[in-house]
Amino acid sequence: MINIIWFFMIFIGIIYGALTGNLGELNNIILKEAQEGVTFAISLIGIMSFWLGIMNIAQCSGLIKSICNIFRPMMKMIFPDIPKGHPAENWILMNFIANMFGVGNGATAFGLKAMEELDTLSPNNKKATNAMSMFLIINMSSLQLVPLTIIKIRQDYGSINPTSIIGPTILATGLSTLVAIIVGKIFERGN
Repeated sequence: MINIIWFFMIFIGIIYGALTGNLGELNNIILKEAQEGVTFAISLIGIMSFWLGIMNIAQCSGLIKSICNIFRPMMKMIFPDIPKGHPAENWILMNFIANMFGVGNGATAFGLKAMEELDTLSPNNKKATNAMSMFLIINMSSLQLVPLTIIKIRQDYGSINPTSIIGPTILATGLSTLVAIIVGKIFERGN
């Protein structure tokens, strides 16, 4: 459905540009924005590589397992259906840590792996479990301590103080995550 919406938006834009004589300007904008998109994507590679490398080192060194042991009581409260020591715990925690540092794109790989592991716990592969739903809910609320991607964008566009958003980000995402968990637990009880 979204592909159809995008198609019509682009199609209408091209038709409107042709009718108003602005087709040349449309081409210039397309080329400029495409170049900016590529430049932006390349600039994020450094941040993503750094955090994915850090997370890989943390996993290989056993740090993630140690952190998982510290957060196990909280994980057990949020995800009671996941057995102790199941690989899903590690992937969920790695995803949460990457999201907390604002590296959402880097967290995607961990999130997919977590969902794969959670799927092994599902008796019915066509239906999401409570743990899968809660994981998705928490991911959507996206608790962030240091929104690195946004700080990078603000810095690239000349912000005087690109880190000034850290406090409001912690407050907003902390509240959204708390509400997400509460709503998720309410729906869990309903099932």
